[in-house]
Amino acid sequence: MRALLLAGAISMAFTLFVTPAFVWLFRRIGWGQFIRDDGPQSHHTKKGTPTMGGIVIIVAALLGYFIAKLANQETPTVSALLVFFMMVGLGLVGFTDDFIKTHRQRSLGLSGWAKIAGQGVVASIFAILSLQFPNENGLTPASTKISLVRDLPVDFMVLGTVAGTILFIIWIYFLVASTSNGVNIADGLDGLATGSSIMAIGAFAIIGFWKFNQSCDDLLQSTACYNTRDPLDLAVVASAIVGALAGFLWWNTSPASIYMGDTGSLGLGGALAALAIEARTELLLVLLGGIFVIVTGSVILQRIYFKLTHGKRIFLMSPLHHHFELKGWKEITIVVRFWIIGGLCVLAGIGLFYVEWIYG
Repeated sequence: MRALLLAGAISMAFTLFVTPAFVWLFRRIGWGQFIRDDGPQSHHTKKGTPTMGGIVIIVAALLGYFIAKLANQETPTVSALLVFFMMVGLGLVGFTDDFIKTHRQRSLGLSGWAKIAGQGVVASIFAILSLQFPNENGLTPASTKISLVRDLPVDFMVLGTVAGTILFIIWIYFLVASTSNGVNIADGLDGLATGSSIMAIGAFAIIGFWKFNQSCDDLLQSTACYNTRDPLDLAVVASAIVGALAGFLWWNTSPASIYMGDTGSLGLGGALAALAIEARTELLLVLLGGIFVIVTGSVILQRIYFKLTHGKRIFLMSPLHHHFELKGWKEITIVVRFWIIGGLCVLAGIGLFYVEWIYG
């Protein structure tokens, strides 16, 4: 418990007090936001605002976690290290994208295929490593079974080791790409992705702590226990990331002094996916990240409808938050209302998690 609270406090203090120094630095080296000409006109006032704030978030989360573990005289677990591997790995993909945008002063960074390849490499390495390092009970950080609140009786390995491993890697890539791109798409208004990520990732601090208290080691393999490796440390990781986001939100809320950029959104999406995979709550991510599903779904629907109707649109502009901007809603109104929707989705996910424990 002490490590969990300490990790959140340290990472929040770092982003709260150190972010202005990064704002100054990024302005000096010219890492400013580039605005698309076809976007909402109100966004042109944001041109030049420092971006790549995801660097601050990632550094803060790492410092918060490792200092907390050191203060508590605990050794970092492989489960936690894999989450940070995913976060840093996808953060590097996002950083490359951001750097190209700022350096060449254009709205497009990495090509779509290059970004997919980068996500694929990180996700594949994570998938392979997550099936290694069994603990004394034989539990690895991830499972080859699909999970909701715990592992379901659907195992990729029933198809054999080779085919099962390939399908597992594809499944992990799908989760990672969907989640990271979902957070990336939601990062279109000041504070929207930051606040939504606080709630979604914060849910895993609750889930991890609950699973630790209900672990099968403590409950002697009762039907209500959870076979999850290092659940408490996953909660500490989630706490560190949430703390970093909370401090960052102080500077990222409207009018934002700094944006997280693809460095932050892809990194956070990767961390969210890794937490869901290792906490054995993969399908529950649809609810816990509900706001990201909604905004991503609006883009998919818009493109499908546009092609089927040869140019007609469902929304004035996608993602969905831009539609409401063009309808005349104030930015802060859209952000707060989307936060409310995201919070309700998270509450529904945690509620389903708890109901399954009661009646499962």
